Amino acid sequence: MLHRIILACCTAATLALPATAQHLSSPDPAHALEGAALVRELRNGGYTLYFRHTATDFTQSDAAMSTYDACASQRNLSEAGRAQAREIGEAIRALALPVGEVIASPFCRTMETGRLMFGRAEPSTVVRGFEGTNRANADYGPLVALLASPPKAGTLRAITSHGNPFRAIAGPPHLDEGEAAVLKPAGGKFVVVARIRRGDWPALVAAAR
Repeated sequence: MLHRIILACCTAATLALPATAQHLSSPDPAHALEGAALVRELRNGGYTLYFRHTATDFTQSDAAMSTYDACASQRNLSEAGRAQAREIGEAIRALALPVGEVIASPFCRTMETGRLMFGRAEPSTVVRGFEGTNRANADYGPLVALLASPPKAGTLRAITSHGNPFRAIAGPPHLDEGEAAVLKPAGGKFVVVARIRRGDWPALVAAAR
């Protein structure tokens, strides 16, 4: 079953507040989408799919990371995570979802997630919120603005990033590895209309038949 949660509509300025000052996640069944209805909406475009990267190898660490390209000094996808990303991509293609731009945090695990799901990924620190591993100067305002903006007409925007930026702007619960939040722009704001766990995709494919 899809795990759903709806965010209260908030201004970009409010969303940019530190996560500790926010309690923005609140269920709102009036906006929730699931099953065939969710697929129909996604096929029309106009939404952003915000993914947390798929499963990673937690024996690895980013502590000694030097550059974004230095994958050997980062926490990377596990083999299970790579398989998960491929499976999600296959489901998205089976559903004929019109994915347009694919934006990824520059870390190796998020870039690889995007490439395995969609065959491409454009790196951007906007969807990370800060450079490298230093959160001291985190600025999530540009991410909020991106999520509140509509993608190109008739398409979906896909983002492969991390759990922390989304929690910082939207509050708990945290995205699991491989989980996606489906976001709809709404008058300079955004609302979450569904949460899709990595194991939910086969049910969506079945519901769309």
